Amino acid sequence: MDYKKLATEIIRLIGGQGNIKSYTNCMTRLRVSVKDKSKIDAGSIKALKGVIGIMDGEAFQIIVGPGHAQRLKDAVEEITGIKSDATVEDDFNSVADATKAKIKASQTHMFQRALKHVGNVFIPIIPGFVGCGLIMAITNVWKLADPAITGNQWFAAFAAIGGLVGGLLHIIIGYNSSKEFGGSPILGAIAGAFIYSPALNGIAATADAPAKLLTIPLFGVGVRSALGGVLGVILAAFVFAWIEKRVRKFVPAALDLFLVPFITIIIGSIITLFIIMPISAIIMQGITFVLVDLALRQWGAFGGFLLSALFLPLVMLGLHQGLTPIHTELINTVGYTVLLPILACAGAGQVGMAIAVYLKTKNPKLKGLISNALPIGILGIGEPLIYGVSLPLFYPFITACLGAGFGGALIGFATSVIGDVGATAVGPSGVVLIPLIANGMWLWYLMGLVAAYAGGFVLTYFFGFKESMLERLK
Repeated sequence: MDYKKLATEIIRLIGGQGNIKSYTNCMTRLRVSVKDKSKIDAGSIKALKGVIGIMDGEAFQIIVGPGHAQRLKDAVEEITGIKSDATVEDDFNSVADATKAKIKASQTHMFQRALKHVGNVFIPIIPGFVGCGLIMAITNVWKLADPAITGNQWFAAFAAIGGLVGGLLHIIIGYNSSKEFGGSPILGAIAGAFIYSPALNGIAATADAPAKLLTIPLFGVGVRSALGGVLGVILAAFVFAWIEKRVRKFVPAALDLFLVPFITIIIGSIITLFIIMPISAIIMQGITFVLVDLALRQWGAFGGFLLSALFLPLVMLGLHQGLTPIHTELINTVGYTVLLPILACAGAGQVGMAIAVYLKTKNPKLKGLISNALPIGILGIGEPLIYGVSLPLFYPFITACLGAGFGGALIGFATSVIGDVGATAVGPSGVVLIPLIANGMWLWYLMGLVAAYAGGFVLTYFFGFKESMLERLK
């Protein structure tokens, strides 16, 4: 792909460099915020070679696929000279005082905006999760092949590397969160380190006295290290950033370096200890009970079906970002997340759907789109299939989601009856997730994928697609 040429065309079709307000990328998309959306020629952008699909929302999103998004973003930066983390101010009067209607409209999306912040915190960590997770998977296979290998220095080194992200996760999340909320990243890292500090476990037990824990009177909760988990870290980093910005308003510039971090850490730590940690713990326990203890361990196959079938609609609403802290906390506490293998079946349902549409359609353009997107869909990157095929056609999206439910049901059954089918890292999906399945339960995950492939295929082939639906792609 000629990224510079594609970037040049995209810049022209979104209204020129002067219309760019800010831009960034995720794994598969270039996201551009513009000053005037009426200047965007969406149809022409969608027709560009290398563009898989587009999405309009708070930012205009151009889907180009994994690997390509980063290179396309770099090309835009090279051409425009605008850094991807900068914001170009609008011309005078282009952003006036917001009207009451606009304020109300933004308030209705407050929850989605909050989850977007969560996504921005975790997305930069995913490469670390994937890299360290795969290294940890190698050590697990190594240990299974030779249980005595644990005394080997090379094994110990690999195990240490694989555990780096997990061991430093609270600090990394605190750093990213503070950066996202406009505070000093190092203070956010301190907030994360404070919540996980071993000193919070109190005075250790001795032969003469039991361990002493600090108890929070308001909640009757005994303080301990990691209380509130990663949700607590995010909220603490937000509070630290909020305090820092307000303290800086009245502290003289000459004393800024000394007083601002000191006051922020003191006040922020007290609020974190007595309010954020216990409240976060209650919230995390409630969510974990509903999604894991109730939906999976009690409802089993039915709960697994619901979670898989409803996951992609949550993605469409932007609500899936809220699950990332849950995955992370489960990995931190038990070593794996039982939710990810089930939710991964959602992408498998899309793969089955795509195969069915490919076999039924006579349209060469649609066949070409599917043949390009299908391999990476099997590898766990489902966005090209979702935004390029199933969502525009609509009914295949429904049958793909329902088909995914069969895979989730099988894994949910295994989790509730046989043993946990969990993943030791977040980020990978599809067949790439197989090496990261914990407890030797990878075969159940593989069977779940196959069931989701089959469900998406059968429902789409017989009920979800007709050639007349191609009108929706025009």
